[in-house]
Amino acid sequence: MPGRALLAPEMLFGFLLALARVSGVVAFLPVPGIRNAPDLTRIALAFSMTLCLSSSWPKPAADPGIVLLTFWVLAEAALGVLIGLCASVLVESFQLGTQVLGLQAGFSYASTVDPNSQADSTILQIFAQLLASILFFGLGFHRQLLALVAQSFQTIPPGTFVPNAAAGQTAINLTGAILSTGLRVAFPVVALLLLVDIALALLSRIQAQLQLMTLAYPAKMLTAIGFFAVTLWVLPSVAQTTFRKSLEAIMTVVGR
Repeated sequence: MPGRALLAPEMLFGFLLALARVSGVVAFLPVPGIRNAPDLTRIALAFSMTLCLSSSWPKPAADPGIVLLTFWVLAEAALGVLIGLCASVLVESFQLGTQVLGLQAGFSYASTVDPNSQADSTILQIFAQLLASILFFGLGFHRQLLALVAQSFQTIPPGTFVPNAAAGQTAINLTGAILSTGLRVAFPVVALLLLVDIALALLSRIQAQLQLMTLAYPAKMLTAIGFFAVTLWVLPSVAQTTFRKSLEAIMTVVGR
């Protein structure tokens, strides 16, 4: 009967292994507030994603035993965390770029609450986090990520993944993508702000009576916001390039 088939030991073991891998991915999904959401909400999200992948659940041939099953679960969780870290590159790169930009524009003096960590963060960092999350779901990256997670059960069956230096090196190499994308986001505005600083310095040199210090911060903030708004139309292409690198890293990890 279907009910007995779902309660078969191989199906239960397969569900447990799939849940361990998916939970590692869910922990790093770029969803605002997901890390501080109620535990039941995150559990329900991981559970529902695992059910969506029911056709890809692994089916161990026999009872592996508690020791081997524990090792498999830990290995699956490590693989899921590694995939999730690769997928979070987009948000981290945008936050790095706006952190560099905010320091130059003077927004480091204004902070708000980060919905993920509940810590003080600059306004532009929160804006970049929300923008990256919108691009992640708006451009359909979540569907590609879910498809790769499903295919990973075919390329890396349960019990065959062993954390190794190559997988770790792949994730480390993505730090270069974080830095390059962050600088691509920030440098156009930073260059313009540098010109504003030079112009204000020349004006103060020419006319020492001008009180430019009271105008410097408002001028730089307005310039940064205005020019950053102008450059928003190129950010989707930057996000696509960055996430393509993430997908390539994930495909390297899962052996596709």
